[in-house]
Amino acid sequence: MPVEEFLPGDEIETAFGRHFETEKLWQHHRHHGSADIGALASLPHDLLRTIGEMPSVTPETWAFLDTETTGLSGSIGTCAFLVGVGRITKEGFRVRQFFMRSYGEEASLLDALSRHLKSFQVLITYNGASFDQPLLESRYRLNRAVSPFTRLPHLDLLHSARRLWKLRFDSCRLVDLENEILGFERTGDIPGAMIPYVYFEYLRTKWIERLVPVFHHNALDILTLACLTGIVPHAFKDESSRTNGAELTGIARWLMEAGEIDRALPLFRRAVDSGLRDDLLFRTLWDIAKLERKHDNHEAARSIWTDLSESKNPYRVKALSELAKHAEHSEKNYAKALEFTRNALSFEPSLELERREQRLKRKSR
Repeated sequence: MPVEEFLPGDEIETAFGRHFETEKLWQHHRHHGSADIGALASLPHDLLRTIGEMPSVTPETWAFLDTETTGLSGSIGTCAFLVGVGRITKEGFRVRQFFMRSYGEEASLLDALSRHLKSFQVLITYNGASFDQPLLESRYRLNRAVSPFTRLPHLDLLHSARRLWKLRFDSCRLVDLENEILGFERTGDIPGAMIPYVYFEYLRTKWIERLVPVFHHNALDILTLACLTGIVPHAFKDESSRTNGAELTGIARWLMEAGEIDRALPLFRRAVDSGLRDDLLFRTLWDIAKLERKHDNHEAARSIWTDLSESKNPYRVKALSELAKHAEHSEKNYAKALEFTRNALSFEPSLELERREQRLKRKSR
């Protein structure tokens, strides 16, 4: 059954053959879960700079890309049989999909994709830096064609989404965040692991009916990617608007790793005040103590180490070790340092602690 009988679109002819293209529009007045599709066109031009070294360009020049492939391993035999590219427009959000009805149409698809991407200045994906882009680049090389990606700055939103939400949710898969953050629940969606098999079935039978949900799956992934792009950078740009403790902790850790201690420390404190589950609370207290010490607030750090040392938690031994160091070097109280060290040894024997115990024994005489 021809694709055109089930999907609106056209057979496209290029210098390298033919392939099929279809386009879907979500109009500007619609919502995707809680996300306002029309608001995407008003996103700040410099928004992406918050989470990456990206140019300040109009949202209409951001290309949201996702692929559906013949395998999930990314091996040399894997190719992208469907490539979707979403774009923000005044009318709403458009997704154009490039489909190869047989392996012989790959060169035509890649050529059309290259020409389509010329009008964009930024590439945005979800795990695309590790999968989609390298896969497509390998297919361009095998077809002796020039990759269109070399000139496009690439933002892989997965990394920032993980920083923000990995402490709050069990999974940061795109479809899970779509449900948790946007409040959108898919019905009748095809599992990603099944997609290669459905395409292989299509190649054998040319029955397009079972492949139609793959087009819908791909388009929804791209729409969700665009909506999350409007959310994630804002969280890092204006952390004062966040109230969830796990999210605050994620942002604070990102700032701490970037060396922005003055911004990270108050966020960690706000996260503790907002309420955290125990495992996250202990890790956050440890991070606060570490930053307090860097600020030379030794008493504040010592107070937190004391709290951590008095209850069962993953940082108990580390806290006792820090208390021993503080007592030895700052207070010159070797007996107290020895007591902390022996307490730590009782929970977790180690060669380092045993050596410290022997040194402190000598100093205590």
